[in-house]
Formats: sequence, structure tokens, C-alpha cells
Amino acid sequence: MSEHQAHNNSSRKNLLAATILNLIISIAELIGGILSGSLALFSDALHNLGDAFSTFIAWMANIIAGKESTPQRTFGYKRIEILAALLNSVILIGITLYLFAEAAERLKKPQEINSLLMLLVASIGLIANIIAVFLLHRDARYSLNVKAAYLHLIGDSLSSVVVIIGGVLIYFYGLYWIDPVVTLFIGAYILYEAVKILNEAVKILMQNTPPELNINKIKKVIEMDRRIRNIHHIHAWSLTDRKIYFEAHVDTLNDLALSEVNTLRKDIEKVLKKDFNIDHTTLQFEYHACDDGMIKKKE
Repeated sequence: MSEHQAHNNSSRKNLLAATILNLIISIAELIGGILSGSLALFSDALHNLGDAFSTFIAWMANIIAGKESTPQRTFGYKRIEILAALLNSVILIGITLYLFAEAAERLKKPQEINSLLMLLVASIGLIANIIAVFLLHRDARYSLNVKAAYLHLIGDSLSSVVVIIGGVLIYFYGLYWIDPVVTLFIGAYILYEAVKILNEAVKILMQNTPPELNINKIKKVIEMDRRIRNIHHIHAWSLTDRKIYFEAHVDTLNDLALSEVNTLRKDIEKVLKKDFNIDHTTLQFEYHACDDGMIKKKE
């Protein structure tokens, strides 16, 4: 077994372990939220459940990424991750809006809460989250996929700390209004993250040009090559949140032999990879084939 394959297997196991831990935390906090009457604990359970789904997606992506494409699915299965993220974000937004409405009602009429049970469950959740963070710490340095899940778990740990602080204030001072206030803070964070994920997923599915790419700059850099008259019909899009695809027509200044075209193609691909982090390139070479609307290269 190669070192890369061994590392992938390790990442896969740790992601699965983190998913199971998050799921257990979520169930425990849901039950604890119902029994204690704490809306903050319930919202933290929602946060953990969302992140359990995120780590599950990361685990699935780790497995699916290795699957070969088929004649029916020529791009493979990588966009399952984006579709799942879209669904996850829509569900999170809906439930968060419900929690906001409940928190508003409780601010008007604060309810008594079993703060001791709230503290106990939130503390168990924090410990489990810290374990999950340590599980993914090493792998997060080598994979963006794992790093995203790792950052989610850090967010879980911080929200558990907020719930614990709220529980302490309720236990010692009887400030029951703290519970809906904590819910609003956690809900605002969840809503911010969910909207961000939704926006990114929609942009990818609509095949928008990745925001980090400047098409005019790419055109300018490529056209600096003295063998190229111009580059046009440019399209750039993301297959997933990490893989960028690029296609264009390249009009050559002279009628090149196929061997020369192949050398030019490799040179362009190197520039696109090095300067713009473009992973997959499709180039169509032409010699004065599209003269309408073309900008001639300066001699």
C-alpha cells in the first residue's frame, strides 16, 4: 500500500469516527434540550447535527472521489458533495428561522430551565467535540476536504462553550432569559454559515466563473506568448468547491505543425496550473478560424 493510499484510509477512518461522535452528541443534546427545556441546547444540537452531516459528506467525498467516471456520468460523482451541501444548507436555514421565532417567544415569556442537566449535556458535547477535533487535526493539513470538516468541529466546540457559560449564569443567577439570547447567537452563526454554503453551492451548480479567477488577466497572460494571436470563447467553472475546469479557443499567429501545437498546449497548461491553480484544461487550437470580433495581437 502506498503512503498516499494509507493517508487516505486514515483520513476516511477519522472522518467516520468524527461523524459518529457528532451524531451521538446531537442525539444527546436533542434529548437534553427537551428534558431540560433549554432552547440553546436544542440549537447547539442542530449545529452539531449539521456538522455531523458535513463530516459525513466529507467522508463520502473521500470514498466517491476514487470512483471512475462512466459514459453516462462523464464528470464522475464529485458533485454529489455540492448537492448534499445545498440540501443541508436549505434545511439548516429553515430550522434556524423556526428557532429564532421560538427564542423571540421565550424572550417575552422566559421559561424555567434545568440548568444542571443543561450544563452536564453541554459539557459532554464539548468533550466529544474536542476529541473529534484532535482526530482530524493531522489530516486537515493535507486535505481541504478534511480541513472544512475540521473547521466545522472547532465551531461546534465554541458553541458548546457558549451554552456552558449560559448554563452557569442560569444556575447561579436564575437568568432564564440567557437561554433564548444564546439561541439567537448560535442561530445567527448557523444562519451565516448556511447562507454562505448555499451561495457557494448555487454558484458552482450555475457554473459561475470562480471568484478568484480574473478572465481578463488570464487572457492577457496567455496572449503574451508570441506564438498566439489571441485566446477567445473562454469558459471557466468549478466542478466542485476545489476543482476548476477551463476551456478556450486558441488562435495561433502562424500555421503550426501538430507537434508544435502539442508543445504550445503543454506550455499554456503549465501557466494555467502554476499561476491560476486550474486543474483541468481543454483547448481548441485554430489558425484564423474565427475572424469576427477578434482582437489582433500586437506585433
